[in-house]
Amino acid sequence: MTDRHLPGRTVDGRGLLCVTLLLRLRAAVADAPAGTLVHVLATDPAAPLDLPAWCHLTGHHYLGEPAPGTYALRLTGTPTPTRPDAPWHRPPTG
Repeated sequence: MTDRHLPGRTVDGRGLLCVTLLLRLRAAVADAPAGTLVHVLATDPAAPLDLPAWCHLTGHHYLGEPAPGTYALRLTGTPTPTRPDAPWHRPPTG
């Protein structure tokens, strides 16, 4: 595996439901630069659906599941913000 395939951040969300996992993920990547490769370790059966959906919502790039229970994403430089208490919703406008 080359350096460009090594994660810059790993978020351990094993044993967490996706709501808590997304809160932890958002906090863990808040100060990471664009292009950072992030591996998310998750055991929630909803993770294969929720993580790509969250990436779509925020603009990060979902890269798939390189190993069972490990999900990869690459951070964008201009993510769409989400609510602090609900990382699966955009903040209200207006």
